[in-house]
Amino acid sequence: THYVWRSQQQVRFYLLTFLSLSIVTFHRKADLDSDMATSLAFLNAATGISSPSSGLIRRRSHIVSRQDLRKLSIIYSSPRLSDSRNVSSPIRSVRVRSQLNTPLISGNDEWGTWTALFATGAFGLWSEKTKVGSAVSGALVSTLIGLAASNLGVISSDSPAFAVVLNFLLPLAVPLLLFRADLRRVVQSTGKLLLAFVIGSVATTVGTALAYYLVPMRALGPDSWKIAAALMGRHIGGAVNYVAIANALEVSPSVLAAGLAADNVICAVYFTSLFAIGSKIPAETLPPPTSDAETIKDSETENKIPVLLIATGIAVSLAICKIGALLTKHFGISGGSLPAITAVVVVLATVFPSQFGRLAPSGEAMALILMQVFFTVIGASGNIWSVINTAPSIFLFALVQIGTHLAVILGVGKLLNVELRLLLLASNANVGGPTTAAGMATAKGWNSLIVPGILAGIFGISIATFIGIGFGVKVLKFM
Repeated sequence: THYVWRSQQQVRFYLLTFLSLSIVTFHRKADLDSDMATSLAFLNAATGISSPSSGLIRRRSHIVSRQDLRKLSIIYSSPRLSDSRNVSSPIRSVRVRSQLNTPLISGNDEWGTWTALFATGAFGLWSEKTKVGSAVSGALVSTLIGLAASNLGVISSDSPAFAVVLNFLLPLAVPLLLFRADLRRVVQSTGKLLLAFVIGSVATTVGTALAYYLVPMRALGPDSWKIAAALMGRHIGGAVNYVAIANALEVSPSVLAAGLAADNVICAVYFTSLFAIGSKIPAETLPPPTSDAETIKDSETENKIPVLLIATGIAVSLAICKIGALLTKHFGISGGSLPAITAVVVVLATVFPSQFGRLAPSGEAMALILMQVFFTVIGASGNIWSVINTAPSIFLFALVQIGTHLAVILGVGKLLNVELRLLLLASNANVGGPTTAAGMATAKGWNSLIVPGILAGIFGISIATFIGIGFGVKVLKFM
């Protein structure tokens, strides 16, 4: 009897314990559901995480079928990046927005932004005095520093100052660079070098078509043929043509920066190759001519440029920009005012050569500074990952383009009995512009070719924008 009674007591105890635990669990579950709903509502409002519907909250929350979960998406968007990434997820809907775009110098800090732009441009110019800077050019140094600064959060990737540079300072630099663009003087002074330069321009055109056929850069999308046209203008005239064509065709900033970076590396290697090919060509023993050479040398080597000439040069350049803008608006020319500005300054420099020639030294000095600031803006506007992803294809394109250019100009020049030094200097003027051509002629001791090399390079800048845009729109776009 005792054992029976004890067993009954144990059964009652276990039953009461079970009932108590059930009641506690039921109330705990109700509180948990209420807390979860409140928490999910709070998270939904604070973070953008959409909570599942109430039907998905079951009594046995630890057993949920995978079919009960909605297939939703995770959308990532960043103010710094221009693209959004959609990733399918079977679990929940999450919208993540990057809040890391808090640069040290904000886009609205105008004084800070202008300080950073001009300081970077000045550093790029100074870097050309070093071995590394002289090898890759100050333009590339300024571009890379601007790219790193914006992507590391030092400066903003977008600022009202950038629009001022693109819309005003860049057009202002074009006339300042072309005050010496007297086409009659180019024809009279360059002689057979002009023929070699024309051969080089044709060689660049052939190289562009072949390179785009072999390396179409399809990963760049609609920017592929545009950057090819811009590089074609770059290798007929210079960097200002590259910029003018890219702006006219509306190339994206990241592709523009990637093209500039890849091309500068190719150019550095190419100039070294030109010096190696011409290593056996002796220097001239005759003194340099005293007419044009002394005029340019005296005006360029004097450190004291009259302030009046600087002010006059800026005023004339602004007036030319106004005329170019009016012509662009009147004739409905698409692609910006840079082509019209180029045409106006070339015509005026040809009609009034002496007046514009006196303004050339001060104009070129100002243009050099403005172009460095522009290259900094190009870098700061780009995305470093886009540059890394797009630069290899552009690098390969430029390699094929320049290689074909060299083969064609040397082959055709040999058939036409053109001197090798003229072909090398013309190729340098094509790819690098008047500055690198004059530097090569001076370094090799070809004193009689210093002025013709400068004039040939200026001639290339005068025509390259129109050739690049025309060839791109009529040919490359449909390849």
